[in-house]
Amino acid sequence: MIQKINEEGFQTRNDLNYFLTELKESEDWLYSYHSKMLQMVSTQVESAQKSIIQLRKNGYKTGTLKFARFSEYHTFVYNQSGFDIKNGFLHLSKIGRIKIIQHRLIPENHTINQVTISKSKSGKWHACITCEIDAILPKVSLTRSAGIDVGIKNFAYDSDGFVTPNPLNLQKMLKPLARIQRKISRRQKGSNNRKKAVRFYQIIHERVRNKRKDFLHKLSTQYAKKYDVVFIERLVKLNMVKNHHLARYIMDSGWGTFGMMLDYKCMKIEVPAKNTSVMCSRCGGMVPKFLAVRIHRCDKCGLILDRDHNAAINILRKGLEIFNIKLPQELREVTPVEISMRSEKQEAMSFSEW
Repeated sequence: MIQKINEEGFQTRNDLNYFLTELKESEDWLYSYHSKMLQMVSTQVESAQKSIIQLRKNGYKTGTLKFARFSEYHTFVYNQSGFDIKNGFLHLSKIGRIKIIQHRLIPENHTINQVTISKSKSGKWHACITCEIDAILPKVSLTRSAGIDVGIKNFAYDSDGFVTPNPLNLQKMLKPLARIQRKISRRQKGSNNRKKAVRFYQIIHERVRNKRKDFLHKLSTQYAKKYDVVFIERLVKLNMVKNHHLARYIMDSGWGTFGMMLDYKCMKIEVPAKNTSVMCSRCGGMVPKFLAVRIHRCDKCGLILDRDHNAAINILRKGLEIFNIKLPQELREVTPVEISMRSEKQEAMSFSEW
C-alpha cells in the first residue's frame, strides 16, 4: 500500500514524521506540543490519502487534499502517552491539569489507549477516551425480537403495537433560527457582533442536536433492554431526501443515527424495505395506498390495521425468514377507533416511562 501511495504522489506517515522532526529544528514553537499529538496529524493525513486512493479505484472523481483552516480545526489526539485521569482531573502533557465531568467510569485494570479532545462550535470542550475491554457477548434469543417501522409522523412503530411519536426538534425551532439568521445577515462581516450572532446560531443548533440525541438514546436503550434482536428497514436515505417536501423531516428524524445506536446496543438486522407498507401482514396480498393513507384495509382477509403497525409486522416476518422462523398468524380484525385509542394510551405510556 505504501508503494502505491508513493506512485500516486502522496507521502506516507513515516515520511511525514521525519519531515516533522526536521521542521521542529526551524520552528521552536512546535516543542510546546506533545510529540504524539503532532504525530497523530500525520496519521490523519495518511488515512485521508488512502481514502482518496480507494475512492479513485471505485471509479469516483476526487480532487486533492485540502487542509482545514485554523478556525475550523477543533480536534487533537493524544495516543499511547501524554495523558492521565486522576481524581476528576484530566492531565495532558504540555497543557496541564483540567477539571472534567466524567460521564462514565473507566473499568479497572484497563489501560487507556487514546484521548481525543474536541471543541464544539458553541465553545464547549469534550474528551473522548478509548480503552480496550474484554466484552462478554450475551446470549441472543429470537423469541425476544421485534420489527420497527420508522416514519415521520410516528418515529417508531414496532410489531408489538408500541408507537413513539416523532418530536421533530428542528421543526419546533425554525422561528428562532430564522430570526437569528436575519440578525446575522444584518451584521457586518468580520465584526464582533456578527461573531456573537453566529455563535448564538450555533448554540441553537447544538441544543436541537442534543435534544435529538437524547431522544434517540432513550428510545434505542428502551428497545435494547426489551428485545435481543431488532429488525429495521434498509432505507436509502440519500434517495429519500431528494423529495424536497419531506427532506427536512427525514433529516430531522435521525433514522440513521437511531440505527447506529441500535447496532451497538443490541443485535440489529436490516431487511429489504420493498413492499413492507403495501403487503398485508395477514394474507400477504398487496394493498396499494398513498402516503397520506394511514390505515391498512385488506379486501381479501378483512384486516384493518394501522399502516405503520402493518409494516412493522412485515419487517419482523422478513427478518425471521432469514433464520427460517415463521411468525404465527394471531392477528385479529381491529377498527380504526381501537387503533387511535391504543395509540393514545401507548403514547402516554412512552412519555411516562421517560
